[in-house]
Amino acid sequence: MEFLSMGGYGFYVWGSFGITALVVILEVASVRARVRAAERLAKGGTR
Repeated sequence: MEFLSMGGYGFYVWGSFGITALVVILEVASVRARVRAAERLAKGGTR
């Protein structure tokens, strides 16, 4: 339990890790969506 509490800073440490992971996941999803849209547009599709 001491490891998780990080000397009293656990909330901030684990919160930062969680937010960073969430942002990375959202960025990957955003890039995938933009790639798919660009591929559709390149094939002659519409937005």
